[in-house]
Amino acid sequence: MTALQQTQASKADIVAVFDIGKTNLKLCALDANQLTDAPLDVLRHTNEVIDRSPYPHLDSEGTWLWLQRGLKNLGERFCVRAIAITTHGATAACLKGDTLALPILDYESDVCQAVVEDYRALRSGFEQTGSPEMAVGLNLGLQLYWLSKAFPDRFSEVTDILTLPQYWGWRLSDKKVSEVTSLGCHTDLWSPARNDFSDLVTRLGWRDLFPPVAATGQPVGTIRPELADSLGLPADCVVCNGIHDSNASLVPHLLSASEPFTVVSSGTWTIMCRVGGEPVTLTEADDMLLNINAFGDAVPTIRFMGGREWETLRVTSESDLKDLESVMQLGVFAVPSFSDQGGPFRTQHGRLTGPVHELTATQKTALASLYCALMTDYCLDRLEHRVGDIIVEGAFARNETYLSVLASLRQQKGAQPVRCSADVTGTAQGVALLWQGKKSGAEALQKDSALVKPLPEKADRLLQAHARQWHETIKSHSV
Repeated sequence: MTALQQTQASKADIVAVFDIGKTNLKLCALDANQLTDAPLDVLRHTNEVIDRSPYPHLDSEGTWLWLQRGLKNLGERFCVRAIAITTHGATAACLKGDTLALPILDYESDVCQAVVEDYRALRSGFEQTGSPEMAVGLNLGLQLYWLSKAFPDRFSEVTDILTLPQYWGWRLSDKKVSEVTSLGCHTDLWSPARNDFSDLVTRLGWRDLFPPVAATGQPVGTIRPELADSLGLPADCVVCNGIHDSNASLVPHLLSASEPFTVVSSGTWTIMCRVGGEPVTLTEADDMLLNINAFGDAVPTIRFMGGREWETLRVTSESDLKDLESVMQLGVFAVPSFSDQGGPFRTQHGRLTGPVHELTATQKTALASLYCALMTDYCLDRLEHRVGDIIVEGAFARNETYLSVLASLRQQKGAQPVRCSADVTGTAQGVALLWQGKKSGAEALQKDSALVKPLPEKADRLLQAHARQWHETIKSHSV
């Protein structure tokens, strides 16, 4: 045994989960033998967008440097047995061999809208893809089409198109693969019924640009030798095929929960995925869609930009029951939408009604949480969730005002308990469980989900009246 191997053997084994959200980057260290325990460490960094020529794009090199520093940091303290990856959707890297042919376009940029009319005539229909037409660059097919028209010479040199988790997997392992959860995430590129690429991909001649599909979460190779040396990682550290983040949140429940249930994955986006139960009628106009889960199955989904809207409306970090009651007693309402990028009300401009000027800072935060809970409740109704657990993952799993309001709203609609996940990272455990396929770990994580108590009687009465008026307001606002 070499000196390096002896050193590694003395350290605790971990899985490093690289988690790219639209707002933040995280690198989570999970005990490889106790995947459902709280992370041993979480490193964080802001996810930067470079807003300059040739178009707004991700800071891929800045992210790469931060990731290497983070892995070296973890490698000094732990033995990194595997690296798992989860990222937001609607993003891909166009490679020319082993370099980027074009910077990675930021999906929040509206540059793609310049070709949307032409693209609309080419895209495969909603009935084939389960992918609605979305704002800005949220349809990945539109991004690729715009790049092909705006930079025809450079796009003609593209040899590979990698969705974002697979791009980072390639940089770590030198292996190029594709993966279904990112391909099936409102891209227009995938047909769930056929379990294959959509007609759009064939029509535009892109099929050969996508590498073969590999199993989600499974090892695709080991870390590049030069990275193992420079970062102090084991030479046999495996790199796993990455997953779309809201699908990562689904994994523990797919492995262990009783159907039907709905997972509310919350971060910049609040994404509701319904599993089991009666068939759901999807409405493209309401921004409903089909996601593809880690095992290749179609999952009815609806979402809104809850985290972004909460940040827009809130002032402080927290609020309490008295703040919530004051908002409802004053009759202050937040009417959607405060983001135009997604959700059932994305075409409407949000507004506040009532004596907003009388609210304190913490009461404004209570209003933000109340609004997001009402929107979640509305979306659950559109998703036809009528029975089974509602499991909240991610940021809103720590927001007591949001949770109790949602629990009270769903209590009025039958057997719909609301639970908050013990997974404080929202996605990390799900990714790690895929690596080892540990159903027992998933069951432990499921048991750790805490049942949320509804609001006390007085607050609940105020909420029911407030919710009725809110629904009436959004009806009149949408006319």
